[in-house]
Amino acid sequence: MSSSFLNDDLRVIAGRAADLLRHLPYWSILLEDRDQLSTAVQRGSPVAPARQRLRAALLTLGVGQNVSYASTTDLSERGLRKAILAAEQRAEALSPSRLLDRDQWPMPVAKGVWQLPAGQELSLAERYEYLRALDAATQIDPRISDREIVLTSILRQRYFLHCAGAEQRQETSLCLPYLDVTASDGSQVQRRSFSPSMQGAMTFSYLQEAKFTTATATRLTNEAVELLHAPECPSGCLDLLLSPAQMTLQIHESIGHPLELDRILGDERNYAGWSFVTPEDFGSLQYGSPLLNVVFDPYEAGELAGFAFDDEGTSAQREHLIRDGILQRPLGGARSAARSNFSALACSRICDPLRPPIDRMANVNMEPGEESLEAMIASVEHGVWMDENRSWSIDQRRDKFQFGCEWGRLIVNGTLGGWVKNPNYRGRTLPFWNSLSAVGNRETYRIGGAANCGKGEPNQAITVGHASPACLFRNIEIFGGAA
Repeated sequence: MSSSFLNDDLRVIAGRAADLLRHLPYWSILLEDRDQLSTAVQRGSPVAPARQRLRAALLTLGVGQNVSYASTTDLSERGLRKAILAAEQRAEALSPSRLLDRDQWPMPVAKGVWQLPAGQELSLAERYEYLRALDAATQIDPRISDREIVLTSILRQRYFLHCAGAEQRQETSLCLPYLDVTASDGSQVQRRSFSPSMQGAMTFSYLQEAKFTTATATRLTNEAVELLHAPECPSGCLDLLLSPAQMTLQIHESIGHPLELDRILGDERNYAGWSFVTPEDFGSLQYGSPLLNVVFDPYEAGELAGFAFDDEGTSAQREHLIRDGILQRPLGGARSAARSNFSALACSRICDPLRPPIDRMANVNMEPGEESLEAMIASVEHGVWMDENRSWSIDQRRDKFQFGCEWGRLIVNGTLGGWVKNPNYRGRTLPFWNSLSAVGNRETYRIGGAANCGKGEPNQAITVGHASPACLFRNIEIFGGAA
């Protein structure tokens, strides 16, 4: 894959669409050119490469006091005219009800270019050679029953034009490596996986930096086998030390989703989309202990959801969502903010122009504290250290949850002990975060994220970034697979 992005092609198409829209009082155009390539080796056999190419437009336009959308992959003048006509007809049909009031629509004026260059991409042959080498590193024990290694790269350009004056061009290059190894002794299975969810180009140097290497493949294989013989995780109210990879999931499910403003305002409740948070909670709710500090930061280097503007043209900036444990503000884009008394964040996002923007997480990060990993372990009398998510479940209000991890290690009297298998923990969001007793320092801080966070109907799967240090929680309900 090679990048031809940031050329004039999308600008010309946007100009053509703008000429067709200028008679309307309100309009915007969002164009995307995306090229995605996935290569994989499963159980030692190469899988045929899967390539997806999308060029599409999302048109938002107002007629009277109503606004409607139209999407199209036909970017010719004829295709654009057809999409605009359909959107106009829908807006006119809405006139008796005024479901989408134009007065609440954003009026962005910012102009700019944001670019994360792709660099020199690996060739198809180089990809498969790399994957085969990783696969060979997992073939060291007959108890390995399944293995999969995947490399996915995405090159994406978006061009946004708005009647209020905004003109924005953004290019993103994503590299999504993944490795999964499963061991079985005939009566049980244990799994180890690795998905360094950092943003970067598909290059040898990036993959080495992300530790997507044969050494990692061998280590994971040995750990999966070792877990077969490990004792079950103990059950009880114990201290819980979470590594950054599991903190990613904890932040995502129990902070990111419940703070999305459209959920708080009542949208998509039928799709696990509600929240226990109310508008009155902001500025006063003790969400966690005073050690809890969470920021929205699309500019954090290397994360999966970096951008300078969201998909409705709002300029990105770093903001505290939780400061010293107190809930500060929601994740609400310009339209949700207009329905409430909150200022907008640049978090109105789409998976592609075939869907309308909705409130989404971007990079939601927990700020590091002052404790070393060694100091946190030394402070635990009886607890478990857990890492790498294995399973998750959380209720529709994002309150009660139960998460499982791939591995755990006992901590007894401040000393790190052996492996335990099938470690799980459960809790409720506010008591859990208020049990936070230590936050790791910058040395424990790692970037993670989710490549396919789902939300909306029809579903929109997008990349979300998270970064976190290791964290220690006191008196958490922990249980093993036999519990």
